[in-house]
Amino acid sequence: YAEISKLLDKIRSVGMGGISADDDLAVEKLTKKLEGLESLQATMKAVNAYFRKHKTLDGCPELTPEQAEKLKADMAQSWHLDKSKPYPAYLLSNNNANIRRVRQRIEELSSRSEFAGWTFPGGEAKINEAENRLQLIFEEKPDANQRQELKSNGFKWAPSQGAWQRQLNQNAIRAAARIDFLRPEDGTSPYQLQPFVKRENKEMSR
Repeated sequence: YAEISKLLDKIRSVGMGGISADDDLAVEKLTKKLEGLESLQATMKAVNAYFRKHKTLDGCPELTPEQAEKLKADMAQSWHLDKSKPYPAYLLSNNNANIRRVRQRIEELSSRSEFAGWTFPGGEAKINEAENRLQLIFEEKPDANQRQELKSNGFKWAPSQGAWQRQLNQNAIRAAARIDFLRPEDGTSPYQLQPFVKRENKEMSR
């Protein structure tokens, strides 16, 4: 019981910043944490059910003989108020809260955008996931040559959005990267700023 309590305290921070969102393996690490938490929850429930049925921990398949003896000793302590179950309800409740927290973090990280916007001289490239569009917003109207280049690369003027735009996908990013006046001030290619490109580059360097 004491060992599991320490374990729960240790993993309580999971999903609250314990694993950085910038970590490429964040989802994988959190998934392993989740599996451990779910396994722990199942074990505690099974042990409680066995004790409720047999009124003893002897022969419990989820526990080694040593674990059973230690748990029986813990149950005999004065601080273990509920003698009807080896694992108190609050312990399962806390672990279940951690499970929900980790699941939510996994969902958040799994749904992160594959695309990132950027600023360029005189405007901004915006990722509009709600409209599924890469939008180019200019401080001033592009000149005739710029407008022609935008059209040649598949961008269309959308008065309702106040932006030049095209469907959001990797081809849209590549098209924008071909247009010099859409580059950030430092000259970086917008394509190299994208999360999916950074991830691919890291995987290739392994």
